[in-house]
Amino acid sequence: MKKLLILIIAITACQTQQNTKPELDKLATEYVKLGLEIGQQDADFVDAYYGPDSLKPEPVEYEVYPTDDFLQKIASLQDSFKAYLNTEKDSINIKRANYISAQLNAYAERVRIVGGQTSDFDTEAKALFGVEAPHYDTAHFDEAIEKLDAFLDGSGSLQERFQSLGARFVIPVEKLDTVMKTAIAEARKRTHKHYPIPANENFSLEFVTNKAWSGYNWYQGNFTSLIQINTDFPISIERIIDVGSHESYPGHHVFNMLLEENLYNKQGLIETSIYPLFSPQSLIAEGSANYGIDVAFPGDDKVKFAKEVLLPLAGLDTTGITNYFAALELVGELNYAGNEVARGVLNGTMTDQEGIDYLIKYGFYSPEKAKQRIAFTKKYRSYVINYNYGKDLVKNYIESKGGTADNPQKRWDLFGELLSNQVLPVDLK
Repeated sequence: MKKLLILIIAITACQTQQNTKPELDKLATEYVKLGLEIGQQDADFVDAYYGPDSLKPEPVEYEVYPTDDFLQKIASLQDSFKAYLNTEKDSINIKRANYISAQLNAYAERVRIVGGQTSDFDTEAKALFGVEAPHYDTAHFDEAIEKLDAFLDGSGSLQERFQSLGARFVIPVEKLDTVMKTAIAEARKRTHKHYPIPANENFSLEFVTNKAWSGYNWYQGNFTSLIQINTDFPISIERIIDVGSHESYPGHHVFNMLLEENLYNKQGLIETSIYPLFSPQSLIAEGSANYGIDVAFPGDDKVKFAKEVLLPLAGLDTTGITNYFAALELVGELNYAGNEVARGVLNGTMTDQEGIDYLIKYGFYSPEKAKQRIAFTKKYRSYVINYNYGKDLVKNYIESKGGTADNPQKRWDLFGELLSNQVLPVDLK
């Protein structure tokens, strides 16, 4: 009798999910169609789409960006999701609907931004990415700089000493393609040990110039990516490993492949076929891509790989490479300086030049790189929090569940779960 009761409950639950899933699928489809419609008027809105062509809207031209029209459509769809959630009982469907609803909140904020209705930095970040990044004053960065100053020997200013050390490990232009592909191949090999990689997966690598970013993964669908690396500035050894892993394995390329295979292909979740750039999904994407570098190259692995493989391949002397990576760890403590500059510039409390000066002093940027960072901030705005705060959230989430450096397999397992599910930033906190 007890077994029969359990069976009846299970069948009833299944029937409930089957009865409500078509309604949720319909709402999810409307979410995708609306995202593609907004993307027609905002070239940066849709980062990737690999769903059916039938959902793409017919071309429409507006004399003025249709802010109110888009906001009205978003609000109407949000109301539909609220009505759905008021009656839905299935936890899986509820989680899915809440995920799409959070993405729709970001839709609305991005539409307001493009329409000229901007908020303060933290309000915008919360609306777009679901979290507010921490604030740091100059005392925090001064402390990190003092540690770096004590570590780096030599004469000249601290910035000069650091730049002089880093200059030894700049990859010659003629070696760039070979060294980058070698680094990506190693990252792929390490990732493939833990995750099945589709036989038809592939990427193409391009070197480009005149971009606000240092690297970009343009996911094409069907397990294919176009990876572009910006060569406006010399590329040093750490960028070879970091940008290569971030954009490819186990970063963006793997993240998008896992979503496409596990959520779109296997579960038919149509909403995963669109990746809105300015959305909570990006905090997971950028945070996991940055943390994924440490997953693939834990501990001293980066130093060892650079010393034994990449630097000899580039024809560079390996003397001082251990000190250089140790210095980079200390410079990494200054990472949030970029957020403070973005917060100041976008809130109007800091001029562009003040932002450049701040990045030079507290972020160890060269003047030219600082100018590029300001250009990135103007274009992508509060998106900057996804790289550092996103990484910290992902790191803390995985390591709090046992995925520490002492348990690398657990770390890989948790990382793979994160990349294969609909996760919101709030779920990481």
